[in-house]
Amino acid sequence: MILIPNPSNPAHIMSDRYVVIGNPVAHSKSPFIHAAFAAQCQQDIVYERLQAPVDGFERAVSDLIAKGASGANVTVPFKQEAWRLSTRLSERAKAAEAVNTLSFQRGEIIGDNTDGVGLTRDIADNLAVPVQGRRVLLLGAGGAVRGVLLPLLALAPAQLVIANRTVEKAHVLAQQFSSFGDVHAAAYAELAGETFDMVINGTSASLSDDLPPLPQGVFAVGSLAYDMMYGKALTPFLQFAQAQGAAQLADGLGMLVEQAAEAFQIWRGVRPDTAPVLQTLREQLA
Repeated sequence: MILIPNPSNPAHIMSDRYVVIGNPVAHSKSPFIHAAFAAQCQQDIVYERLQAPVDGFERAVSDLIAKGASGANVTVPFKQEAWRLSTRLSERAKAAEAVNTLSFQRGEIIGDNTDGVGLTRDIADNLAVPVQGRRVLLLGAGGAVRGVLLPLLALAPAQLVIANRTVEKAHVLAQQFSSFGDVHAAAYAELAGETFDMVINGTSASLSDDLPPLPQGVFAVGSLAYDMMYGKALTPFLQFAQAQGAAQLADGLGMLVEQAAEAFQIWRGVRPDTAPVLQTLREQLA
């Protein structure tokens, strides 16, 4: 349990409670991140990990509400279940069909998805790489990709191509999001001869030390290679990008911190400074 006192509000008797729910969840860095945000912003909260049984998400949420919790972050494998359980959804959660941030207010379960804005803020603010007018290649067609499509398209890339091993899934996503921008689908083999200013890996390949079957030559001069996964060393995707001449490499640690900051702002009404928290996490991984 992490308890952050709020000296500006001495009348506070009980700290507001938040959790991150997942299975597994012991590895989650969310308690550290939110404790740092709370200390920085002088907010009085308790933030804990909660591992729910795979078939026990709804019961866990009901128990949290009954005990007066204020909200929850949701991670694998419960994001779609959280979307279904929510009584009210943000526009980005509706588009993503997944929820990673729950707020419990006046009998409602309000669902939001901060993954996409976490990615775009990391790219645009932390890495200072503009998306507008750039050709973007997004690898994968699962929940991680669906969660970031709307915020990415809102930044007006010249074109966004979704590539996936099962190209039919990519076509479904492209069709669903076509009204928000220039988005197309492709099989990996169809990318041969194409170049992109930004290549974002939204597959889970890095978790198994694997690499999406990208053809050589997809990284344009000055391009950014971004992997939503992170670790101590370069992921196989980032190693490939480096060998292919990508100008800038980035993993998903900044996305993790930025999506947490968005959730913190939703809950507490104040936006924390992410830079020192990201720096500390990066040092811990070194």
